[in-house]
Parts: sequence; C-alpha cells; structure tokens
Amino acid sequence: MSEYSAENIQVLKGLEAVRQRPGMYIGTTGIDGLHHLVFEVVDNSIDEAMQGHCDSILVVLEKNDIVRVEDNGRGIPIDMHAGENVSALELVMTRLHAGGKFDKKSYKVSGGLHGVGVSVVNALSAWCEAFIYKDDKIYTQRYKIGIPETPTHECSESSFTWMPGPAAKGGTVIRWKADVSIFKETTAHNFDALSNRLRELAFLNKGLTITIRDERLSAPKVHEFKFDGGVNSFVRYLNESKSVLYKEPIFLTGTRDDIEAEIAIQHNDGFNEIMYSFVNDINTHEGGTHLMGFKSALTHILNEFLKKSKLAKKFEESFSGEDVREGLTAVLSIKVPNPQFEGQTKGKLGNSEVRGIIEALVNEQLELFFDQHPEVIAAILEKSVLAAKARIAARQARDATRRKNAMDSAGLPGKLADCSEKDPALCELFIVEGDSAGGSAKMGRDRRYQAILSLWGKMLNVEKTHIEKVITNEKLQPIIASIGAGAGAEFNIEKIRYHKIVIMADADVDGSHIRTLLLTFFFRYMTPILEHGHVYLAMPPLYKLSYEKKNFYAYDDAEKDRVLAESGREPDKVAIQRYKGLGEMNPDQLWETTMDPDRRNMVQIHMEDAIEADRIFSMLMGENVGPRREFIEENALLVSNLDI
Repeated sequence: MSEYSAENIQVLKGLEAVRQRPGMYIGTTGIDGLHHLVFEVVDNSIDEAMQGHCDSILVVLEKNDIVRVEDNGRGIPIDMHAGENVSALELVMTRLHAGGKFDKKSYKVSGGLHGVGVSVVNALSAWCEAFIYKDDKIYTQRYKIGIPETPTHECSESSFTWMPGPAAKGGTVIRWKADVSIFKETTAHNFDALSNRLRELAFLNKGLTITIRDERLSAPKVHEFKFDGGVNSFVRYLNESKSVLYKEPIFLTGTRDDIEAEIAIQHNDGFNEIMYSFVNDINTHEGGTHLMGFKSALTHILNEFLKKSKLAKKFEESFSGEDVREGLTAVLSIKVPNPQFEGQTKGKLGNSEVRGIIEALVNEQLELFFDQHPEVIAAILEKSVLAAKARIAARQARDATRRKNAMDSAGLPGKLADCSEKDPALCELFIVEGDSAGGSAKMGRDRRYQAILSLWGKMLNVEKTHIEKVITNEKLQPIIASIGAGAGAEFNIEKIRYHKIVIMADADVDGSHIRTLLLTFFFRYMTPILEHGHVYLAMPPLYKLSYEKKNFYAYDDAEKDRVLAESGREPDKVAIQRYKGLGEMNPDQLWETTMDPDRRNMVQIHMEDAIEADRIFSMLMGENVGPRREFIEENALLVSNLDI
C-alpha cells in the first residue's frame, strides 16, 4: 500500500491550476472553449458599457489565430496596488478572482462577476498583451502563458503591427494567441458563431456599437451591430420570418429592489415557443427563477382574462403554460446586483427573490396593457384556446399510442431492425431513406450495435402543423418510438436508446430535403439530442472509380479529380460510376463506404447558436414565402454543386 502524506498534496500557484485543468474554467478545450476566451474579454467591455462608460467594442480576428478585443471604456487601472506591490493591470491579468467587480462602487451590476475572467484567457494563451489608453498615454504589459515578461510600462503606437480602433480615444485592448498545447482540436475561430453572439449582446445593450472584423480573408469581412430598440428589436428580429398576431411587441420594464427588468413579447401564428432569458447579459439557457416568474405570471394573467372573455363559454378548462406560450417569442433581460448562478457556465439563475419580483411586475404591467389593448388580448386568447385544444388532442393521441404499444410487448415499430447491444452509449440508429437502401443497410450493418430504420414516402414538415399531427404522423411515429424518449414537452434525453442518430439519405436534392425535414423535426421536438451532439449526417460517396479490379471511392468532384491525378491514370481507362442513390450500393459497399466506423465519413450536427437556428428553420420551412425567396436570391450563387 503506497504512502499518502503531506508530500502528496500539491499546491498550484498563480495560474498553474488553470493550465492543468482548463475544462474546469472554460468547460471544454474544443471550439466552444476557444470562443469562451473571446467572450470573457468581451464581457469585461460589456460591463463597462452597462455602467455607461463604453459605447463601442471591436473584436478582430487577425491572421495566425490572433484575437484582439478593444473598447473605449475607462481602461484597466495601471497604478500600483498597495497591498500586492504590482500594477493593478498585472493583478487583473495574472490573478484569479482579482478585479473591480467585487466592489459595487465600480460596477453596480456585472456579467463577469462569476466568470473566470481575463486572467484565465491569459493563462491559456501562448502569449497575451494588454494596452491601456489613459490620459493621452499608452501603457502595456506582455505575458507568456500567463507570466509577465515585462513590468507595466509606457509605450507608443509606432511599435504596433495593428491599427487601434475605439480604444485609441481611451480604453482597453487585449490581444492574445490561444495556446495550441491546450486547444489541440483547433485554434481557428468561427466568425459566424462569434458574430451571432455579439449581435445578441448588441440587442441587449441598446445604443452600444459592437463590430467584428475578420482579417484572415483577402478582403476583410465586417459585421457591425447597433440596436436602439433593445429587446424590442431583438423580438422583431426573431419574428421577422413569421406572421405576427399583433404589430408591435409588448414591452414591459421596471426596477424593484435594485433588480432591473426589460421584457419584450410578441405572438406569431406558428406553433413553437421561442424564449431567451439573460441575466447581466449572460444567456441563461437553462432558465432559472426569472424565467419561472415570467411563465407563472403569463399563465395566470391569461387565465384571468379568459374567465372574463366570451371564449369562456366555449372552452371551460384552464390554460396550461404550454398553451399560452404556443407561438410566443419572448426576450427577458434582467440586471441583478448579486446574481447566483448554478454552475460555472452560468446556465441557470438561482436567486429565489427574483421570481416574485418578475412575477409581480409582469402581472401588473400585462393586466394594464391588455385592459388598454382589447384587440391584442382577444388575438392571444383565441390562439391559446386553439393551442389548448391541440394539447388535449395530442394527449389523447399519446394515450392511444401507449395503449397500442402496451399490447405490443416490444413497443417498437415494425420498420426498425434493432441492434443487440442495450447500452445507448454504444448504439447507433441509422435513419435510411427508402426501402432499397434500408435493405442494403440491414444486410451490411454490424448487428451488434447498429440499428436500421427505413423511411418511406413524403416526410411531414413539422414547422407548419400542430403537435397532435406530429405525434400521430405515420412517418414520424416510428422515429419517435425508435428513439424512445418521447417528443415535445414530454421528451426526456435520459431515455434515448441510441447516442448516435445518423441520417443516411441520398446525396441529391431529394436527400437534402429529407435531411432538412428531419433536422427541423429534431430541432422543434427533440432539441436536446442536437444540444448533446447525438445527431449525425452520413456521407455516402458520389463516385466509384474502378481500375484493374481495384475500387476507389470519391465523396465529391474534387476528390474524384484528386484520386485520378494522384494515381496517374487516364479517365478513359477508369470506370467511373456516379451513384444516384444509396439503393445502388450493395450491402458490402454501403458498409465499407458509409457505415464502417473505421472508414466512414460522418458530420456531427452542432447547435452553436439556437437563436440563428430558429430563425433559419422558420424562414426556410415556415409559411412566410417572402423572406425565403429573399434568402434564396441572396445565396443561390453560393451553391457550388447543385444536383438537378
């Protein structure tokens, strides 16, 4: 038995702990963690904006994976800290839990209070440098893996390799290069993912200009965001592809016990609920007490108005929360001086007092608004009654399905060829287009862990229908039953029977349509499987190249040309077969090219930005034709390989 004594206790000093356990501080060392660094720095600038000291933020993606964030705020202090005998800048950049956010004199509210801070960005960077513009002077300090290389000192712009933006008039610049030994997967930032989050922050801070510039391209790409309407503008943006029940969003605002709230809501004629909540500009994607208060108040006030309406005689039940939120788009933004977040990622607000404050505010202001706008409450009540009737019909449909499954001991659809493995983490479900391809997949698969579900006929577009029609749809019922976790409000991610759900469709327009319809269904009724990365797209080859009894497969035209060039063979001596569908492959070919884990290509579906995903699905799959036509006109020339 080995000795366990004081010698085994390791004390990590400075930022060593961050480098040794980066996942504890930024969640992951993949692309999300890489982006987390950007937002830790941006959050500091946003905090300056929330105090009224900053109205411009610039994010630059420089070449060689360098990032620069500038703001025109007050600038990090550079004077010596009496207790620590180093500059305040060095303290902020090199010590965990050091900063001005714990002192409510400097920051009344802050999104960064429970964040890991710029010191963690510094720790996880190969190098980092800070520039502070104050009193017509520039001060700087440079760090290597979190350790200062120089003391804080004055400098000039003549030595810069970049041109300063908003900070030149006073403010802070943080510039860094992520450490490849930490971020082994990638150090290349995704412009669109960063841009979408920055747009969100601009919506939440009306009047603030946020710019992101990508200098990695030959012609720099720039997005600039500024919204004077705040959360109202946010709701209009989310609903721009939808038909709304009333023209302008309902805006609620107020301050109680130092808690400030801004809420915008607007119903559309769709069937989906879109709700985003923020605390001190942090996206609380798991909700919390503020969202609970809002939902409770909305359900209560609409039930009260239902009792007084003419509809009460036709509909004698009470609304559920699900009923009043069908077709609702809502954005809640609250400012809390001492937020208590659950978890380092700040996904859920825990302050118990917030629920009552938001509930009272929403109740009072909605009652007043509806009294003054009878046409709006009438439209919402009518929509909610239809939703309630659909909910009841869906419940009856579920009950009927359960009774049917109870009579069938397996409770699984006949089209499913299941696998023998029972551990979901090891199981794969291939959803295959067509009986012919399904037959090949069944024969070619590894029966131990690969299940096959064949689809047939035209899929339902769930964007245009109520949930009861989704649950009873003969094309979707087998998918719901096979995955085994329910659908819609009843979906339970812990009950899924497969951790890899693979959409395997032909590489043509029809196959793309099926993939889109299935992804729309998963996004609307099984969102967690996308959030947890359980959905994949199979990538079957487009070509089979045969030469001297040897076969080669190419997945696009470029790869076909490359195979021909590398082999030095003339095309007229090579038999080239263009696959028109999966059904043309025999079981061995399908296994070899598309299903064998050692050789296949698959694309994992990530949901980096739920807000943009919702907007795109609504635009492409919804009833409103205008925005879809504009999207196609704007992007048609970007399609490089359209199979007609």
